[in-house]
Amino acid sequence: MNLSDEHRAELLAARETLEHPGIAVKISNLIGKPIEKGFDLLPERWSEKISKATRDALMFAMRGALLTMRERGTGSYPRLHKLAAAVSGAAGGAFGIAALAVELPVSTAIICRSILDIARANGESLEDVDTRLACIEVFALGGKSKHDDAAETGYFAVRTALARSVADAAEYLASRSIADEGAPALVRLIGLVAARFQVQVSQKAAAQAVPVLGAATGATINLIFIDHFQEMSRAHFTIRRLERVYGRELVQSAYEGVIDIRP
Repeated sequence: MNLSDEHRAELLAARETLEHPGIAVKISNLIGKPIEKGFDLLPERWSEKISKATRDALMFAMRGALLTMRERGTGSYPRLHKLAAAVSGAAGGAFGIAALAVELPVSTAIICRSILDIARANGESLEDVDTRLACIEVFALGGKSKHDDAAETGYFAVRTALARSVADAAEYLASRSIADEGAPALVRLIGLVAARFQVQVSQKAAAQAVPVLGAATGATINLIFIDHFQEMSRAHFTIRRLERVYGRELVQSAYEGVIDIRP
């Protein structure tokens, strides 16, 4: 089976999005200086705090957004979620970098709900554990862990790296509650995703450390933040939709260039 011209174009656009996320560039353009300068302004040992905040935010999102989202509707409403993220960012910006630990779980849960919304619009069933875990996978896209090498950062490489932990988490959730955040299967998955999500969180934190930040700038940074993950999720669930039609092997081969996907 060959991809239709329409689906080839969709896959090409998804690949472009997933392999060139560029969130740091967007934030740097906003604050008018390289984001690396913001890292110099972060307090000592802030990396450890960001790491903990990231893991806590992801668990909060998993327990909150995934439990409350329901199987209804076929459209997605990214503007509503962007508005909520902007309000959250404005509050965080008003109090500066110190508010990150409080603001991040809220903004991450908002992003997670938006990802679920986009998944549903692409034909995913929110009653399916696999769909809900695929939403958590989105937070691992576009961020390179310090333990990664070049071969581990591509879209399908990330999915493969997470596959065992996703399968274990799915098996656990099939018979137990997602509310048990101490479950080893969930802790391992959250840890792997957090290692990559932390890259974008660190960039967000660095931007918030720049002195010009205020409520308005904090809101704008959060808009960039949620827009990034909305783009990642649209591409991710476009590929999953194509996989349901053509199978993963064919879609992955086309994505990786084994099959020419340009129209």
